[in-house]
Amino acid sequence: MFGLYAWMYEQESQNTSNRVKETLKTRAKNGLFQGSNPPYGYEVRDGKLFIRNDETPNIVRRIFKEYLEGRGRESIARQLYKEGVPTPSQVAGKVNAGDKWHESTIRNILTNPHYVGDLVQGRTTTLSVTNKKRKKVPIEEQFIIRNAHEAIISRETFEAVQNQLKNRKKYITAPKLHLFTNILFCADCGTGMWYRSNRSGYICGSYARHGKKACTSHAIKEDVLKETILNDIKSLAQQIDKEQYIKKMERKSKSTKSENQKKINSINQKIDVLKNRKRKFIDLLADGIITHDDYHESVEAANKELNELMKQKNELLTLMENENTIEILEKLKKELLQFLNFDELTKDMLHRLVDRIEVKADGSPIIYYRFSTPKIE
Repeated sequence: MFGLYAWMYEQESQNTSNRVKETLKTRAKNGLFQGSNPPYGYEVRDGKLFIRNDETPNIVRRIFKEYLEGRGRESIARQLYKEGVPTPSQVAGKVNAGDKWHESTIRNILTNPHYVGDLVQGRTTTLSVTNKKRKKVPIEEQFIIRNAHEAIISRETFEAVQNQLKNRKKYITAPKLHLFTNILFCADCGTGMWYRSNRSGYICGSYARHGKKACTSHAIKEDVLKETILNDIKSLAQQIDKEQYIKKMERKSKSTKSENQKKINSINQKIDVLKNRKRKFIDLLADGIITHDDYHESVEAANKELNELMKQKNELLTLMENENTIEILEKLKKELLQFLNFDELTKDMLHRLVDRIEVKADGSPIIYYRFSTPKIE
């Protein structure tokens, strides 16, 4: 019986989806804008796009002009953020709209054909009634009505920008990876640090992209990081042989096991609650209290949470099974000793020994090692 209910709800959802799509197609053919938010610089009145009576159309013109003059997308975004220009999300009144302009936002504006006065609808569609991910629609299947509304950008300017986008893409080189790439982060905003050759070191990525309004530089020299880690390795290798250090680590291991067991007990309780909740969803669907879409979304969310909990539980169980302080210390000692004669920090050494490094505002690092000692500061 449940299978029949589920099939009926899915068929009804598909029929509803088809009716909605047909309605949208009809609106598109009649030249009516059907999106949830109009393009930046426009507003919707009676289903038609009209240029806004504010500064946003001028911002669009400025973006096209500066790009044609040779300015990069990230540079344009950084300057708009610095000046405090409202972002498209803020203008649209979206919840939790960010105040930062991004390269992707500038790219979307530069490639939007609505700005030449053409109404282009149906550029993307959902994969299916049960899968809400969107895919691009071939241009021949889109609904395009030329000169449907007033243009902000001339066709000549728009085409020139499209050519520039293609030409510049040919010459964009991949960013160079440096020793601490993907392991070094700003301690305040959490952004990855960017290498700068003129500094012989790293600065906060948010500061590099958006300027001091977003964060401070958190600058640190690469040589300082190398020297700090090499000294820590030598210091720890000397400590491991001391009896006092071993006893300290054994006490810590015992405490860690107790904490992990408490976490596992808590996770088991949460898993039981989620399983009971899933059973209730089935009853609600069978009784017609919730729709198939509601059921699918609720179960999908519960499964996602269950998978995450099971992952956490398995990780904790693995840690407890492998928790042997003496063996860990011997293994660590053996691994450290092979690096003691190295005067240069290699990528292999770094990624085997260090999990993450955070740089504070004053440029001092907090190093999180992969071995038993959680961090050396």
